[in-house]
Amino acid sequence: MNQATDDDTLLITLTGKDRPGVTSAVFGALAHAGVAVVDIEQIVVRRRLVLGVLITPPRDVKRLRRAVEQVAEDLGMSVDFDKGSGDNRSRRAGRAHVTVIGAPLKASAMAAVAGRIADCGGNIDRIERMARYPVTAIELHVSGAPSDRMRALLATEAAHHGIDVAVQAGNMLRHGIRLIVMDVDSTLIQGEVIEMLAAHAGFEAEVATVTEAAMRGELDFEESLRARVKLLAGLDASVLDQVYDAIVVNPGARTLVRTLRRLGYRFAIVSGGFSHITDRLAADLGIHYSRANELEIVDGKLTGEVVGEVVDREGKARALREIAAEMGISEAQTVAIGDGANDLDMLEAAGLGVAYNAKAVVRDAADTAVNVPYLDTILYLLGITREEIEAADAEAGIVTPAPPV
Repeated sequence: MNQATDDDTLLITLTGKDRPGVTSAVFGALAHAGVAVVDIEQIVVRRRLVLGVLITPPRDVKRLRRAVEQVAEDLGMSVDFDKGSGDNRSRRAGRAHVTVIGAPLKASAMAAVAGRIADCGGNIDRIERMARYPVTAIELHVSGAPSDRMRALLATEAAHHGIDVAVQAGNMLRHGIRLIVMDVDSTLIQGEVIEMLAAHAGFEAEVATVTEAAMRGELDFEESLRARVKLLAGLDASVLDQVYDAIVVNPGARTLVRTLRRLGYRFAIVSGGFSHITDRLAADLGIHYSRANELEIVDGKLTGEVVGEVVDREGKARALREIAAEMGISEAQTVAIGDGANDLDMLEAAGLGVAYNAKAVVRDAADTAVNVPYLDTILYLLGITREEIEAADAEAGIVTPAPPV
């Protein structure tokens, strides 16, 4: 078969109300014209369909036009024909996925995003909605723009418009991700476990101040952890159970784990917190690996000491590498999610580092940032739509609340 060129193709575009049978009716008309299909694009927005079909030239153009026009008339649709305007070439280099998340997502924000992509020389080849609630998430397929420059420009617009914008290279690695590594405190769960423990010892305010400074990267993590743990000396070990019972998992966390486990992903939590909490969280949520610090307990009391090596900034990155190696995958096949300065090395080591409601120093360093309170928005960065998530849940008998009208 001869390969079509830009000068010998015919683009047929139908627009109108979507209904079953539109595509089959159009191709039924084309089937009698002896043409080959070069490309197809179809989208539906609010039950309005746009169908574009790029074909090789028919033997009898007038006859084909009459046949397709009759189909369009029967369907109550409009049709356009455009000769020699085909796009039968590969997309330009510099391909990327740009995910835009807003609650709400205003037209002014989308205008700014599109403008900055154009400023980089990029072309938006395709647009797809990933979710419409509880956030609006849109994915743009972009070609012709350097990802680093586009990421920098879009980060500025994201901050100005109060949206999240993620830029990922459009290559096969996105489909090869197999390990998700998460921080725990203020990422997987709400709040900080050490502050909850300190509240029982009467030192919550003091510990919270030190924790905040450590998460901003202003203090050495190991030194600050040991100093805070000393304030817990004498607490009854049963307090750990009370704290665990009071933990609130962040919205979307269970959906994130449940959805990706179905696809064969594995999960790890790597925490500067405490194994007495994280091991139970891992068992509860179905997480495969757990690394954290161990509190020393003697005669049923916390001694105020940590047993063994502290899981600090370097320790988190090392844990990611070790777990990836155990799984037999590369670091490029991992996603790391965190919020504090002690997560920076882990985010850098991962194929995709996500700053989740993070401190400024982490947002600036990560590949992308998510600032909405839903952990399952990470799924949209992986190309998984809200509709796909809900369909899988429905098959498993999990009822999803109805979206707002």
